[in-house]
Amino acid sequence: MIEKLDNSNEEIANQIFDIFQNSYKIEAQLIGVRDFPPLSRSAKDIKNSKTLFYGFSENTCLAAVIEIVIEDKHLDINSLTVDPKFFRKGIADKLITYVLEEFDLTGAVVETAVVNKPAINLYKKHGFVEFKKWTPSHGIEKLAMSVQYDI
Repeated sequence: MIEKLDNSNEEIANQIFDIFQNSYKIEAQLIGVRDFPPLSRSAKDIKNSKTLFYGFSENTCLAAVIEIVIEDKHLDINSLTVDPKFFRKGIADKLITYVLEEFDLTGAVVETAVVNKPAINLYKKHGFVEFKKWTPSHGIEKLAMSVQYDI
């Protein structure tokens, strides 16, 4: 089940934080880095965030979270994390499908590490195409992808 999460609730912010930590530790290993910026985000940062969080729950257990911003019918996917206990169940795919279909959008954008092939392939499945590569100051080469919709 997918539902909007109230990240201003401390208990929910802590659940989101736990999923972020568990998932991003795996991503950091995949990328081959120790210093991975998403891991430095605190539960308090999540609680105070003005972004929107949607969660996928399985048997009342929060299994995955997508964090988004929608501005002028344009979706920005800030994060998409699945707890490792729920990997390989198609949950990330369901969350992407949900946000792309739930809102009236003209387009969407997402960023990920260039070496994160599973994420890149998942976004390509949803029509995203690569449009930019760069290396930020933290040194992890990134890729931006977008999808546009005809209006």
